[in-house]
Amino acid sequence: MRADAEKNRSQILTVARDVVAEHGVDASMRDIARRAGVGLATLLRHFPTREALFEALLCTHLDALTQRAAELERSTSADEALLSWFRKLVEFTQSSRGVVAMMAAAHTNPDSALYASCAAVHSAGARLLLRAQGEGTARVDMNGDDLFALITALGWAADQPSFAPRADHLVHLITSAILTSRSGDDGKKGMT
Repeated sequence: MRADAEKNRSQILTVARDVVAEHGVDASMRDIARRAGVGLATLLRHFPTREALFEALLCTHLDALTQRAAELERSTSADEALLSWFRKLVEFTQSSRGVVAMMAAAHTNPDSALYASCAAVHSAGARLLLRAQGEGTARVDMNGDDLFALITALGWAADQPSFAPRADHLVHLITSAILTSRSGDDGKKGMT
């Protein structure tokens, strides 16, 4: 890809991330192009559909979350790794309205462009959960599917105006239920 084309693509993705954070997945393609300082035709050359643009955005985030899980797995205790990763994934779902539905649909659809990234995130979470279960710090009656479902449920709840103010409390409740070694305010550490 030419340097100017790569610069345009990068600028579009940067702006799209901000616009999606403000307006969710229904953000206007024209608004994204205008804010990125490119024409709509340029945006459509890089991302021919709204789905292609959002898939590129989501894949970038999901791949970073998968990498973060690997880093946490090597650097911290099993319960702290799971808790930290869980919070990061929930924060991501809260920062981009509408992303949860896309993730939930893609994670079982091999034809989706998001499938590989969603499957990798799912697998990373399952590994962290298994490690915590192996150390006796996470409940043993759940699996990676349950963990992914809880994250998507929390993301959905945070998308609803009536539940959004309680998002931190809901994260605390869920993480306290997952991690057997947590009690009191421990599950709230680091949530903003």
